[in-house]
Amino acid sequence: MIRTDALDQLPVRTAVPDLERALDDRGVAVLCAPPGTGKTTLVPLVLAGLAGGGPVRRVLVAEPRRIAARAAARRMAWLVGERAGGRVGFTVRGERVVGRDTVVEVVTTGVLLQRLQRDQELAGVDAVIIDECHERHLDADTVAAFLLDVREAIRPDLRLVAASATTDAQGWARLLGDAPVVEAEGVSHPVEVVWAPPASPVRPPHGMRVDPALLTHVAATVRRALAERDGDVLCFLPGVGEIGRVAGQLTGVAAEVLQVHGRAPAAVQDAVLAGSSGERRRVVLATSVAESSLTVPGVRVVVDSGLAREPRTDHARGLSALTTVRASQAAGRQRAGRAGREAPGAVYRCWAQAEDGRLARFPSPEIKVADLTAFALQAACWGDPGASGLALLDPPPAGAMSAAREVLTATGAVDAEGRVTGRGTRMSRLGLHPRLARALLDGAAEVGGRRAAEVVALLSEEPPREYGDDLAAALRAARRGGDGYAGRWRQEVRRLSSFVADAGGGSGPDDAAVGLVAALAFPERVARARGEGAFLMVSGTGAQPRDGSGLRGAPWLAVAVADRPAHSASARVRLAAVIDEDTARSAAGHLRFAGEEVHWAGGDVVARRVERLGAVELSVRPLKQPAPGPVREALVEGLRREGLGLLRWTRETGQLRERLAFLHRELGEPWPDVSEDALLERTGQWLEPELSRARRRSDLARIDAGQALRRLLPWATGEAVRLDELAPERIEVPSGSRIRVEYGGAQPVLAVKLQELFGLRETPRVAGVPVLVHLLSPAGRPAAVTADLASFWQDGYRAVRAELRGRYPKHPWPEDPTTVEATRFTKRTRR
Repeated sequence: MIRTDALDQLPVRTAVPDLERALDDRGVAVLCAPPGTGKTTLVPLVLAGLAGGGPVRRVLVAEPRRIAARAAARRMAWLVGERAGGRVGFTVRGERVVGRDTVVEVVTTGVLLQRLQRDQELAGVDAVIIDECHERHLDADTVAAFLLDVREAIRPDLRLVAASATTDAQGWARLLGDAPVVEAEGVSHPVEVVWAPPASPVRPPHGMRVDPALLTHVAATVRRALAERDGDVLCFLPGVGEIGRVAGQLTGVAAEVLQVHGRAPAAVQDAVLAGSSGERRRVVLATSVAESSLTVPGVRVVVDSGLAREPRTDHARGLSALTTVRASQAAGRQRAGRAGREAPGAVYRCWAQAEDGRLARFPSPEIKVADLTAFALQAACWGDPGASGLALLDPPPAGAMSAAREVLTATGAVDAEGRVTGRGTRMSRLGLHPRLARALLDGAAEVGGRRAAEVVALLSEEPPREYGDDLAAALRAARRGGDGYAGRWRQEVRRLSSFVADAGGGSGPDDAAVGLVAALAFPERVARARGEGAFLMVSGTGAQPRDGSGLRGAPWLAVAVADRPAHSASARVRLAAVIDEDTARSAAGHLRFAGEEVHWAGGDVVARRVERLGAVELSVRPLKQPAPGPVREALVEGLRREGLGLLRWTRETGQLRERLAFLHRELGEPWPDVSEDALLERTGQWLEPELSRARRRSDLARIDAGQALRRLLPWATGEAVRLDELAPERIEVPSGSRIRVEYGGAQPVLAVKLQELFGLRETPRVAGVPVLVHLLSPAGRPAAVTADLASFWQDGYRAVRAELRGRYPKHPWPEDPTTVEATRFTKRTRR
């Protein structure tokens, strides 16, 4: 029996007519409705004809999380008076609750991606709703792009709704071809904001680490909220670990403490979503899953830690993980709104009001920050390896796509042109990251399908911390465990085992099997010990297990999970398996190099015969007679690193380079560019044949840079003979002295005693450029600077004469210096 009263109370019902008209006219629409208005539950029922009349249509609802998919399906089933699996069902990874009468099916975006790859037409489906699209999960962006392709190419009748909990819907509207935006008003009660920053500063989050002092403060704020307010308390924390630690600090509070996150047992999730019995208050500790995907009844107070988790990828080090970040302003508004769903409420924000304006406006789109390997495989399977033809709100970063293609090529998922292979198609249908798909397929042949599935299931959802950092020990703990994680792990093992045969390869110790499968998944993270508990991964990144870990004494590790703490050059190993060298060679074989290496290292040419896995050297022997070509390249590398100062430079050579630089700047070609970069680009034109004869650093020091530079002079045009004319080393002044010209600055400089220029009316020039004259006293000290000697004699000389005449009375200081003879001497010496 349909619960009409409950359906009529949902605020989104007023927007349903506009939505239906938009879909009738355009086939696409953007629905903006605040959390709790019923957009996830009423709209699919209406579009499917299960509420409000209308023809029966089959509707798919795509949710970003499994917990939200189950909850939405159960809520809709309750609204139509049934249990999930009747006319309303759901499908998530490892669980499918649908029947032959199902017309509304709630799926995760990951499941919908798999379905689209198998059946691009979505045969039998009339409408798709992409829920919570404002969260910008990568799977949701990809699903939208694929569905737009389907509508344009083969299913123009397929209706598409992008449902958002925020009013920032214009981007989605443009993506859907200027789709109509339908807005629903929510029933919102006032929410008082209470700023509750910690009394003393706390360390900012980094990686997965959150300052324990902040968690203690959050727990204290929950206690304060319970004392000051009525109703249930919803507390937002970034992850499962933080939820557990805060729950431990709330022991003894006069309320039931519940934990809501993707790993929580189904019974706990159902209890939270069912609401309070009224006999006892509740404190619900939740991740961001409760921002918009779920409605938690009875909440009057929100305590917001101000933190969230987002994916990040360090492509240079081959590390991908969730990282703790400050929650955006949009997330803060979403969280606060949970307190005003049913009555006036309050939000306690665990940061200062002054910090709020500095927060990011919206969360980062996953496509900009996440590992794109799985996305790249999906795009290749779709027939667009570069994703250039997909309708995406944000294009994938080129660097991330390049790194993703390297992984896919190495695992055999795509060919050299980026086209998907048969193996890649099979990998894409396993519902795993491509690395784990490769480990399952290749590991099954080596250790047996069941054991490969067990290890991959451990890697697909990181085990609890109490399982330890040794992957083999974690496998044994999962096998005997009775906790929620172990239950989910067994379910995933059954799912994965169905994809691979268990014939052959099943013998041998578990530890070796675990290490091999982990190494197959993450070959770049195979690491060899280098002493004192430190390791070097083949990617070139250092790694270190925690103090006291049993992994520290292993000769080799296959690192499964690692992050890099702030200001640390090494990664911190959180989960790894012990392996031997043979396993390392097998798993990371595509990274093996054996041959001669000649390069510049430690200030000289190093020549050796080496075998290595990536950055890890397996064996090294000196190479006595390296080939001349690589030696020359190594010497050029040394010049690039340490500069041309490795050559022999005299003062005259340095001045020659400055003269040539001046002529190139003022006259251009054919006078050569002698800057550092230009000379390094033209080593073959001026350093030969000496460079090809050199074998080591000391040989470079014997190369006469001046002689080499003269090879660059424009001899072919005959201009070289004019070097001394255009940029002379010295200029003869009226006294007869030949004064050196300095070309190192922006303008040539002639530093000369003032008396030696008597009688010279105009400034000397070189290559048509007036020199900058530094006029010196008889003692050689600066007296004046001019680039216009005529003006100086007329305007500046009088003041300089008055000063120098008193200081140097023995020297001649005529009133008109242009009419007397220049001199280097005193008046007496001159007579």
